[in-house]
Amino acid sequence: MSRFRVIALLLFVAFCLPALPAAAEKWVFLGQRHVNDKAERDTVEVTASEGTFEAVKLRVKRHAVRFYRVTVIYGAGTSDDLELRDVIPAGGESRVLDLRGGNRVIKRIEFAYEAKTLGRKGAVVEVYGRR
Repeated sequence: MSRFRVIALLLFVAFCLPALPAAAEKWVFLGQRHVNDKAERDTVEVTASEGTFEAVKLRVKRHAVRFYRVTVIYGAGTSDDLELRDVIPAGGESRVLDLRGGNRVIKRIEFAYEAKTLGRKGAVVEVYGRR
């Protein structure tokens, strides 16, 4: 192999290796809600056919949203209140919210937010689960 090819291969490997752990995470779109100034709570229903998850995160589009609480209700009927007292800007996402007890089947995700800051157009909140 020529010296040029060896150097090119080493550079390729050096740039690709740091990306491997991030690519190993499997985030699945669970649903979305259009939130506006007429409500302060919303729910994303998740079917058992989606499988089990170990964490969730929220993404926000169009307008910043101030979240107060995220509750995950599991298929067995138990629930977890996940601490999320943050303003997520338009185009931003929450931190990863780990589910207690390992992989769990999610029935629905409820979230409480501040509605008065959303205006007429509102925002879109997307929910993702990590396997």
